[in-house]
Amino acid sequence: MTAASIQTRAAVLRAMGAARPYADSRPLAIEAVTLDPPGPGEVLVGVRAAGLCHSDLSVINGDRPRPLPMALGHEAAGVVEAVGPGVDDLRIGDHVVMVFMPSCGHCGPCAGGRPALCEPGAAANGEGRLLTGGRRLTDAGGQTLNHHLGCSAFAGRAVVSRRSVVRIDPELDFAHAALFGCAVLTGVGAVVNTAAVRAGQSVVVIGLGGVGLASVLGALASGAAPVVAVDLSEDKLALARGLGPVLTVNAADPDVVDQVRALTAGGADFAFEMAGSARALDSAWRMTRRGGTTVTAGLPPPEAALAVNIVSLVAEERTLKGSYIGTCVPSRDIPRYVDLFRQGRLPVDRLMSGRIALDDINAGFDRLADGEVVRLVVEF
Repeated sequence: MTAASIQTRAAVLRAMGAARPYADSRPLAIEAVTLDPPGPGEVLVGVRAAGLCHSDLSVINGDRPRPLPMALGHEAAGVVEAVGPGVDDLRIGDHVVMVFMPSCGHCGPCAGGRPALCEPGAAANGEGRLLTGGRRLTDAGGQTLNHHLGCSAFAGRAVVSRRSVVRIDPELDFAHAALFGCAVLTGVGAVVNTAAVRAGQSVVVIGLGGVGLASVLGALASGAAPVVAVDLSEDKLALARGLGPVLTVNAADPDVVDQVRALTAGGADFAFEMAGSARALDSAWRMTRRGGTTVTAGLPPPEAALAVNIVSLVAEERTLKGSYIGTCVPSRDIPRYVDLFRQGRLPVDRLMSGRIALDDINAGFDRLADGEVVRLVVEF
């Protein structure tokens, strides 16, 4: 089934690097936009909830440049309103979560079981188009708008590739469901997929945003012990302690590395850097024990670099790993994580800081940039 061109409202970024506060400079303009109907292999989604993530913020502030103008937003959930030709496994009314890395299913990484590294998907995201090719958004003046990570979810509706959505339980709250598309996939996946943490192994997580706290949840669900959380915010450290048996250390303490090594009997089996900071990654490396693994899912500016002592890497058999979208297989992992949530073993709802309207999105990004919130969710 297809539909005629659709009118909706979207948060559009036309220039990066706006001055703070964003509530005044308003880098995201809420504009009337037109969506083409879904083409072959595409789906029209009525967006119900979309989370504010540092990956959005890094485009707004210019840390991770993207082609402009662009309709932002990538962590979202909604309802299928129409399907394009060739889409026969989704129906109107299905509830879906958006996934910000579409996978073609045929390239080398996809064929090897690593869809998070899909080569055509990465190329499409970098160019601001859909995996299916081209762009489906125009503004009121007829100018074509780029898609953010194949989603452009800060909008009432979005046309996306079928490969960018996973069907979910319709009983799940949309605001909670949205978090599974980025924070949960990335944070939990880094623990259970990338690192394959086992019960009884020690874990430290640096950076307690949505992804970092999801990593804490993943470590707890995996039976890791001890689990140590590190951040500059006492409020976020308190939130981490409230998730379960979690030890905390303030990152501002000058002896933070020594404290973590003491709490983990000489260093953690696994250290996860989720702050998007080269300095934090260096700390994570130094918190990791001999034979241990340091994992980073943070995305600092492209010029950021890390100096590693090669002798330690070799003589201590250390491992340094990157993790993108939690090394996920979305169609497998999202239903699994939702089941854990329903069992009370993955309380994703604890990551939510509040619900806001689309018109308040610029002020919301001020709060995210200031570290006041974990996840704000725009509701439509």
